[in-house]
Amino acid sequence: MLPALSTVPPVVRFPIGLVAAGIAVLGMDRLMAHTTEGMTPPFVAASVLTERPVDDAPSRLASVVHYLAGLGTGLLFAYFLLVAEQLTGVLSATTIVGTTVVLYVLMVGFFILIPLPRATGLDDTRRAQTGIAWAIAAAGYLFVLVPATIGLSLIVA
Repeated sequence: MLPALSTVPPVVRFPIGLVAAGIAVLGMDRLMAHTTEGMTPPFVAASVLTERPVDDAPSRLASVVHYLAGLGTGLLFAYFLLVAEQLTGVLSATTIVGTTVVLYVLMVGFFILIPLPRATGLDDTRRAQTGIAWAIAAAGYLFVLVPATIGLSLIVA
């Protein structure tokens, strides 16, 4: 099964990553709705971009940033898989899991270190809850992205 994924050309893997990311970001939305901070993480990004408090950040901008970042992360996953395959010489369950872990650490680390501390209007408790909500949402995103990417790739292979 996994060796068949290697036959999918890179030029096709990126659109697959984009479609899988679209599916994953919709799944992430459903999960975020059930966390303590709900949709606060996208508003953190909008807060940083507009220098307005999180609760006053523009909802349209929050949505645009959220979906663009989600789609971009799907492309990044496709790229990381290609790099891992080139470095190891094979696309295996190990390279997929390793790529997923690296991407998760980057997603959570970036959010917690870059936009979250710069957002205004969050006290320390809410900031911590938002970080936890983001870590849960990022895990859910990857929980959908990885199988969607593999499944779509197998359909094409």
